[in-house]
Amino acid sequence: MNVPFLDLKTPHQHLEEELVAVFRDCLKNASFIGGKYVTAFEEEFAKLCEAKCCIGVNSGTDALRFALMAAGVGPGDEVITVPNTFIATTEAISQTGASIAFVDIDERTYNLDPNKLEVYLKKRLSGSTSAPQNGVTGSRPRAVIPVHLYGQPADMDPILEIANRYGLIVIEDSCQAHGAQYLSKKENRWKKTGSMGLAAAFSFYPGKNLGACGEGGAVTTSDELIANRIRMIRDHGQAKKYYHDLEGYNGRLDAVQAGLLSVKLKSLPEGNEKRRKNAALYSKLISLLPAPCSVIPSFVPEWARPVYHLYIARVPKREDLQKFLQDKGIGTGLHYPVPLHLQKAYAGNGYKEGDFPITEKVSKEILSLPMFPELTVEQIEHVVKEIKNFYSNQP
Repeated sequence: MNVPFLDLKTPHQHLEEELVAVFRDCLKNASFIGGKYVTAFEEEFAKLCEAKCCIGVNSGTDALRFALMAAGVGPGDEVITVPNTFIATTEAISQTGASIAFVDIDERTYNLDPNKLEVYLKKRLSGSTSAPQNGVTGSRPRAVIPVHLYGQPADMDPILEIANRYGLIVIEDSCQAHGAQYLSKKENRWKKTGSMGLAAAFSFYPGKNLGACGEGGAVTTSDELIANRIRMIRDHGQAKKYYHDLEGYNGRLDAVQAGLLSVKLKSLPEGNEKRRKNAALYSKLISLLPAPCSVIPSFVPEWARPVYHLYIARVPKREDLQKFLQDKGIGTGLHYPVPLHLQKAYAGNGYKEGDFPITEKVSKEILSLPMFPELTVEQIEHVVKEIKNFYSNQP
């Protein structure tokens, strides 16, 4: 039985007529930039995220970069995030002119550890709520980016409380967490990712839970000033045509992609629920594996309703297992094998091996198993059976 890592063909076949109708309408009306499709999608996605505003842009990377810029982050500022994420998170920071600071992750959720954030800030600021300059970079802590990695929300209540106490801006990296929820004990209610920080960035790369048929992204926020500034930044800094209040970028979301996203948005809640059921079955079957397997399933804290953009397990002998599964026709992925602080791109930042031990440990063990809404019970059972077969034959 072949089990692909991801199936992008089936959902598009089911929606083909609706998707093609959008393209035909754009051709008929020559409405390729802005217009009704962009406006409609922004309203729909803002509602899904329980935010007042949504601003469509051309990628998740630009969404995060524009959100930071609109919040006033730039040269002389330091932005704190995790080394266990895709490089787009840190690219967005660097491209504003700010410097990057890393804090290690929680070993069970793989997301920003609030306790380590507190320790870092206490050490960095010597217990002061005002931020003295860093003697090396000259930067001041200005913002923190919790990443809702793999579709699992970060622990936002303590992160927001710590950020508020130290005067930091919070920008959510929600690029993998469309529709995920967090139970805020402070507010005694479930909150959507994309509604808790000053702003949040989403990616609509085709493989995401909500994916475009090309590139796309969005920022959600309930701050009208931030929203208006991002609208200008994405469109060459224009307040109105040919009147530029600032220097911006060409970062708009295409009308065709917005229309396609509106079509696909209707099935996102159902798709997320199917992913949760698939993940629950994976976790149940993995937990029943005999002890020699030593596979650690995904962990879900009581305050999270993840959407499983990826299903991550931690496994011994990862490379050997991955090759074994590949030979059996089972696709897998590595997210992410080299932590950002050890990437060549950041060799000049002064970090070294051993600086973030939890990230470095899990980066050698994480394996992404097949995950998509159309995944069948039989396929999941087959994947876990082959994992068992691999470890059963190990010395």
